[in-house]
Amino acid sequence: MSKKIAIYAAAAVFSIIVNIGSQYGVVQLFGDGTLAVYASIFVGTGAGLVSKYLLDKFLVFEEKLEHGRAMVSQFAFYTFTGVFTTIVFWGTEIFFHYAFESDLMRYVGGVIGLVIGYILKFLLDSRFVFRKAA
Repeated sequence: MSKKIAIYAAAAVFSIIVNIGSQYGVVQLFGDGTLAVYASIFVGTGAGLVSKYLLDKFLVFEEKLEHGRAMVSQFAFYTFTGVFTTIVFWGTEIFFHYAFESDLMRYVGGVIGLVIGYILKFLLDSRFVFRKAA
């Protein structure tokens, strides 16, 4: 396994913990009603997105800090390439939520969806977002 893939996998694990941990925190604060569950998925996605971008940019693809428009533009494109992978993640987590009616299984579905999404995201980011470092 290449060094870049190993670092990417570690960054993905960290971001999954950030995402699912954020979801868990929201549910603990606001209960496990339908609105809280969907809000937790949204909050977790945001927290995971930011942490994953920073880890990918600086650790995985070893890019330098950019200022202003360049970094904002790259983050926007990074977010755009994540739309499909986010649909996979959300769809899997929500499917598990309704199929098993269990918080634990919803989180399991979230982890499965994130793993599938991060595999696809690595391919997209290597080709389209972090081309200089790839």
